[in-house]
Amino acid sequence: MTSVISARKLSKRYGSTQALDNVDLEIGTGRIVGLIGPNGAGKTTALKAILGLTPFRGSLQVLGRDPRRERHALMSETCFITDTAVMPRWIRVRQVLDYVAGVHPKFDRSRAEAFLGETEVRPEAKVKSLSKGMITQLHLALVMAVDARLLVLDEPTLGLDIIYRKQFYTTLLGDYYDGERTILLTTHQVEEVEHILTDLVFINRGRVVLNETVEAMADKYVEVVTRPDQAAAARELHPVFERQMFGRPVFLFSGVERERLAPLGEPRTPSIADLFFATVKGEAA
Repeated sequence: MTSVISARKLSKRYGSTQALDNVDLEIGTGRIVGLIGPNGAGKTTALKAILGLTPFRGSLQVLGRDPRRERHALMSETCFITDTAVMPRWIRVRQVLDYVAGVHPKFDRSRAEAFLGETEVRPEAKVKSLSKGMITQLHLALVMAVDARLLVLDEPTLGLDIIYRKQFYTTLLGDYYDGERTILLTTHQVEEVEHILTDLVFINRGRVVLNETVEAMADKYVEVVTRPDQAAAARELHPVFERQMFGRPVFLFSGVERERLAPLGEPRTPSIADLFFATVKGEAA
């Protein structure tokens, strides 16, 4: 597997806060990776390190380059969308395209214009007249028009209504992702992206607490809803987490065969959100 991102003992401290704590991470070509964590877990700090926006300790290679020393070359092959990305409110859409065409050697203006032609974003419109969803479409048009090997998305659909969120990910998969590009995204709306992810990285308190392919996760983790009178038998199989749902015990198992769990209830693959909840709560216990 060719590594797009390779981190060893990646660490970052802000005063007394350890934002990243000896993180090891390997992300290969053509993967769609969800970097999932609670607020303050270290997600944004990790993205900043990957993009060369903050100093760090440890080893980090992105597209074969050190982001601290080779950021200019790295950004020619990388695109980034964040919820906090801002554009001058006075600027017009066509001027945004003019600017990006002038600074990015791999920007295909005709491709951006074709994408925007399918939206309500007009070339003469000023950014201040655009809705949040339309601004996201403009960002997406810029990204789609750059021949980048790595796309980093930091809460890209935060605050958008469900229609814009669906359109964003549909466009991302249909028109951008080709199996060769790599996408790294953070989001709190896990349920909306779990069907597109190939890999999961859970981060909590600056440490990676789970790093699995989605395929391996489905094989390894099993969730079972039992009757209360079956709870003791379930606990004998050493679940990694237990919770209650509508008065019934729910157990999460790791590495236990589904055949052994079938007498307790119907084994099922946990959702990413449920697995994340169990992992983070288990860390806190």
